[in-house]
Amino acid sequence: MEGDDETSGPMIDEIYANGDNNRTRKPIFSGDQLDIEVYASLYAGRTKIMRLLFIADRCGEKNNTTMQLEALRMAYDEIKKGENTQLCREVVQKIDGRLGAGYDLDVAWAENVDRRAEQKKEKLENELNAYRTNLIKESIRMGYNDFGDFYYAHGQLGDAFKSYVRTRDYCTTSKHIIHMCMSAILVSIEMGQFTHVTSYVSKAEQAPESLDLVTVSKLRCAAGLANLKAKKYKLAARKFLETSPDLGSHYNGVIAPQDVATYGGLCALATFDRTELKAKLVPEVRELINDFYSRLVAAQIGRCYDSIEAGEARFKQELDLAVTTRIIDIKREIVMICVVPFERQRGLALGQWHGCLPWGNGKVACLVTWSSSLEFNHYASCLEYLGNLKANLLLDIHLHDHVETLYNQIRHKALIQYTLPFVSVDLNMMANAFKTTVAGLEKELEALITNNQIQARIDSHNKILYARHADQRNATFHRVLETGRVFDRDVRDMLLRSNLIKHEFNLRASRKL
Repeated sequence: MEGDDETSGPMIDEIYANGDNNRTRKPIFSGDQLDIEVYASLYAGRTKIMRLLFIADRCGEKNNTTMQLEALRMAYDEIKKGENTQLCREVVQKIDGRLGAGYDLDVAWAENVDRRAEQKKEKLENELNAYRTNLIKESIRMGYNDFGDFYYAHGQLGDAFKSYVRTRDYCTTSKHIIHMCMSAILVSIEMGQFTHVTSYVSKAEQAPESLDLVTVSKLRCAAGLANLKAKKYKLAARKFLETSPDLGSHYNGVIAPQDVATYGGLCALATFDRTELKAKLVPEVRELINDFYSRLVAAQIGRCYDSIEAGEARFKQELDLAVTTRIIDIKREIVMICVVPFERQRGLALGQWHGCLPWGNGKVACLVTWSSSLEFNHYASCLEYLGNLKANLLLDIHLHDHVETLYNQIRHKALIQYTLPFVSVDLNMMANAFKTTVAGLEKELEALITNNQIQARIDSHNKILYARHADQRNATFHRVLETGRVFDRDVRDMLLRSNLIKHEFNLRASRKL
């Protein structure tokens, strides 16, 4: 491979090492089957049920009956805690008796819930009519808000949205407006109406004096989901990266902390350039990792604690605490797990600590490794980690439509980044680095060249990619000539203006009557 400067030697060594089949790089976690119970515990309310039903539908398409029935069972149990009888009937129909008599439709429960719902609705209507008669704005607002909550609980999302929006005319403070916007955003996300989400996020942000950190984080997440749905991945990544750690689990009725990291990390890897990745996904918090690393070494040699076992246990507790308290902060998360590539360089095996990471199926942990792998040019490792996650990401209700697109963008960016520093690239070495065939690699490069994403040409006979660098000498001459033309034009304009002024040939503005 021929590089632009003398630094290509170490880079070639890195490329060979990256594609070495004898070198093993253990992923943080394998593509094991999703633990539905752990996954569902991250959410609450209606979104928990809808995510479980989505998983059941996807597993049904793939004939994974075990996961499908497990998801339907958990969805049924969760529905019975609420008042949505229509959704319960739909789930029972999907179960179709495969879970036994305990998961058939409870007719008595459904009739009781429907009867109480009618009574409550009649009561709310009477109260709202009384409030309208008395013309008490705050009471009318609360009445419509109660109606919205009622409809939302019973799965009538359209009526719930209308009720929440009607409170707008009776809001008297900015906090009331924010509450209305948050309610409308929640229902809009459930209905999939993300244009409404964007609109009400903007309205809520117009009253910044009444926004606390948690509410701001909720708005960032909602905006991120709307941009993700609109396939504006870079804007989505920025919104998720702006989410504050104060969010915690306060918005688990819509999104979990792990989702913020997963969505933000994937979108960032697909759209951010290398500088942005280093600045935003691998920031200056490396000192935190160095601190943990020093504690691990101390624990291993038994200097800080009575025994190595006690030191290791203490280290695991501290790592759990530190990561959990920063679960939303993407910047710190990325650095936190960057200990994985760092420990390989330092010669210590931290595989025993992977199990203590408090992230269920380990999505966030892999996000960090992807970003650090891109930073250190470990392309094959990055794509391997992505491959391990793909099956589970396809079960995500918001992300499944975008997984293929994001994965393709990440791979294309890796290919572009690989070829960027070189004048010529051996396709055999490149295919080895990406663990693919030369023929497959050629097709990918042809598509990138056709789309003008890589300025190069392929020597198919010798299997070499030659970069097409611009003729700097010719470009310099063109810039000089263009500068001369601009200077000549400006001088002529100045001379014309000075002559017009000299001969008093100017047009005075007429006075307005």
